Amino acid sequence: MTPGAIRVPIGKFDGRVTRRQEDLLAVEEPLEIRLGARSLSVTMRTPGQDPELAAGFLLAEGIISSARQIRRIGNSQPNIVVVELSADVVIQPVQPQRGFVMTSACGLCGKVSLDALKANRCPVLPPRSFTIDPAVIHRLPDLLRREQAVFESTGGLHAAALFNSRGELDSLREDVGRHNAVDKLIGHALLNSRTPLRDSVMLVSGRASYELVQKALVAGIPVMAAVGAPSSLAVATAGNSGMTLIGFLRDGRFNLYTGFL
Repeated sequence: MTPGAIRVPIGKFDGRVTRRQEDLLAVEEPLEIRLGARSLSVTMRTPGQDPELAAGFLLAEGIISSARQIRRIGNSQPNIVVVELSADVVIQPVQPQRGFVMTSACGLCGKVSLDALKANRCPVLPPRSFTIDPAVIHRLPDLLRREQAVFESTGGLHAAALFNSRGELDSLREDVGRHNAVDKLIGHALLNSRTPLRDSVMLVSGRASYELVQKALVAGIPVMAAVGAPSSLAVATAGNSGMTLIGFLRDGRFNLYTGFL
């Protein structure tokens, strides 16, 4: 059985002919993120790499700025990850954070107000020397797809991956939620003391939303590429922060919306 997938019986219709068989579905379950005894957020995700997801979420939300501020992190029981932070971390009131349940698709839809959206950090990236050849960028979608084990089995997951300037895959994470896949990816780098990711390009399998750009900026990623379209706010945010943003990366073509290569 592929991790992150489950077998279910289905009726397969081919015209008027029906047969019973099994299908593989991507698993979607709730994950509660707790800071000590306090419940911070619930998100719908594909089980696996829960501590990475929580760490990436805390970094993107501005609750922590480095892995050194995490004293302990792990699953206290299935579908619950508990984070113990160092004493120097000041927890802001709950209003600026995502509230209640986030679906696997929504990302920022859990924000409680427009002021909370403005509170998200979108730092300006430092001047960079990182460059990547367009020929390398063209190869990235095929490399991503070949490594998407659960998507290959189910067709139901988003992916996010980090590559170096030579197009070599560094790490990849899959999830039913775009934002969760990015949180897992960045959380993995954070917990391995590899942030900021100034020498990486991040590729996402879907569209480039504002939230994904914001998460990448907090992690220090200078180049972000998406197989799908970017939103207007994603382009404006990337441009204001000095990020190179690429969209519609497929079939040997892409659009450069901001930055340079």
